[in-house]
Amino acid sequence: MNEAARQHRLVVAAPPHVHGPGSCRSIMLWVVGALAPAALWSVVQMGSPALITYGVCIGTALAVEAAWNALARKPQTVTDGSALVTGLLLAMSLPPLTPWWISAVGAAVAIVLGKMVFGGLGWNLFNPALVGRAFVVLSWGGVLSKLPSKGWFRAIDVAGSGSLDAISGATRLAIAAADRAAKGGYRFDLAAQYQPLLFRNLEGSLGEVSAALLILGGLVLIWRRIIDWRIPVGYAGAMAALSWAFGSDPIFNVLAGGVLLGAFFMATDYVSSPMVPNARLVYGIGCGVFNAVGRFFGSMPEATTFAILFMNGLAPLLDKIFMPRTFGWVKRNG
Repeated sequence: MNEAARQHRLVVAAPPHVHGPGSCRSIMLWVVGALAPAALWSVVQMGSPALITYGVCIGTALAVEAAWNALARKPQTVTDGSALVTGLLLAMSLPPLTPWWISAVGAAVAIVLGKMVFGGLGWNLFNPALVGRAFVVLSWGGVLSKLPSKGWFRAIDVAGSGSLDAISGATRLAIAAADRAAKGGYRFDLAAQYQPLLFRNLEGSLGEVSAALLILGGLVLIWRRIIDWRIPVGYAGAMAALSWAFGSDPIFNVLAGGVLLGAFFMATDYVSSPMVPNARLVYGIGCGVFNAVGRFFGSMPEATTFAILFMNGLAPLLDKIFMPRTFGWVKRNG
């Protein structure tokens, strides 16, 4: 075959046919870098308990993935960064004083049940970090709600809240949920909580320490086109709209709890979120809707984990519904 014929021959290859410059490892490192400011700020504010929680979650995630690959005689994937991201996200979804053994079990469940049993990275149906978080909440929710307070904790000024500094969860959310249940109106000004939620919130999980740093990290990922803006915008927009419709402060409800951590860093997981652009927007809106419904009508003030997991399950269906039709496509029996 001469050179001219060689250049014009038809080459058939398996997809994908377009390769981007980034790799899985580089993408994961960008995610870690986007989370780093909020994670470091939580360590600065909360000290060694935060550092221990990060260390246990990340160390366990890396060790369990390495051990699984070794026992299964599969190529080692522990250096691709995905286990590091899973451990980091799980730690940021937990309170700083979470017992180390609960953090370790949660990280092990996240890697084994969230990822490896499905075949590893790229095959998981649900976000692994959220699988670990859900297991911890369902197994030891009572333990987490009774963690002791530390010197960094400052209960907000609410009448009759003398014992509230024993609450380890999203305290502002817990108070607001109790006020809604009592139907007596909020006992504190929700708008006055914007500043602490944005810059120095020492309640709840490690990832809630600064909404401003999470937003900054999320915008970097959008700018780098690592995540699609449709998911966080749809998520936060639906959460704000329904909060307003339910008679609460929309900005407070977006900033409080795990909404921003979930919207920018968990719901946008490549594997467990839709691939089609319009499906991503609907998926993000669905996360916000279920998060709001769970927060305002559920038994727990925080509902981010289960809202995203539920929409993870619907992602394949959304892709099928919103997949663009091929030109000339005709509906069967239409």
